[in-house]
Amino acid sequence: MNIVIDLPTIFAFIIAFAVFVYIVMDGFDLGLGMLFPFFPEKKDRDVIMNTVAPVWDGNETWLVLGGGALYAAFPLAYAILMPAIYTPIIAMLIGLVFRGIAFEFRWRSTRERNQWDVSFAAGSLIAALAQGIALGAILQGVTVTGRTYGGGWWDWLTPFSILTGLSVVAGYMLLGATWLIMKTEGDLRERAYMLAWPLLVATLGAILAVSLATPFLDAEYARRWFAWPNIILTAPVPIAVAGVTFLLLRSIAKRQDYYPFPLTLVLFATSFGGLGVSIFPYVVPRSVTIWDAASPHDSLLFMIVGVAILVPIILAYTAWNYWVFRGKVNADSGYH
Repeated sequence: MNIVIDLPTIFAFIIAFAVFVYIVMDGFDLGLGMLFPFFPEKKDRDVIMNTVAPVWDGNETWLVLGGGALYAAFPLAYAILMPAIYTPIIAMLIGLVFRGIAFEFRWRSTRERNQWDVSFAAGSLIAALAQGIALGAILQGVTVTGRTYGGGWWDWLTPFSILTGLSVVAGYMLLGATWLIMKTEGDLRERAYMLAWPLLVATLGAILAVSLATPFLDAEYARRWFAWPNIILTAPVPIAVAGVTFLLLRSIAKRQDYYPFPLTLVLFATSFGGLGVSIFPYVVPRSVTIWDAASPHDSLLFMIVGVAILVPIILAYTAWNYWVFRGKVNADSGYH
């Protein structure tokens, strides 16, 4: 019996996994940057930075993996999508550069500390907003002419892409607030709890707004979610969102420090799964499938060997890093 291995589908899930891990791991430290204005005291900002300092560099590994895998495994999709979202991608990279420089330089400067804090917050906001806008621009579809991008420079800028951009900002800030709940104590922790309530409401409102708007982008999206018998398979997604939301609200109300952050991750995972329901098997929505865009089979087979070796190593050192630096952080003793 011959076993056929669908390598394009495997690589699609690998890329989706890398993107999701990047979203949740770099998302919370982008959220911390955007929360800086709510913590004006220097000592509080120092603690916030210390909670993420041991892990933030490694978080962006997944962005490189996802982008590199897209280029290698689906070069046609890469060639079409990049021109369509050049502007938000460039803005994202500029934001990440500003954030990275500010992260390092604020510790080496006293007189200009506030300027670097502003750069850290602004860079985080620009990067998060740009990521959400790029997502919305892809989800709403891009113009494809033959095998190239056929749209204009500003096609990415629409009310829907702005909505998704603001949604990502709200979600990242919620991740940041729940991270602080888990990693800090005292007054800083209490303020994180206070921020978590409105940020959760904003995130849920954003999820609802994007979910309601998406079916109007294309009839195919509406059919996938609401046509019979598809609705049997898609109905668990909003039910799961409601269940996770209930648990998240209860954990915040009961001050259960170690529950809100992982529950927020589950909320992101559920929403990300809903996005997959809308898109799969297209890598360029409604235009190019993963099989149309895939590299030759031998190339994918060669790359899958490297991925099978590297991804477990990356997962292992990431898990070890988070384990070593587990626990609460305070201004006096660091980790304890």
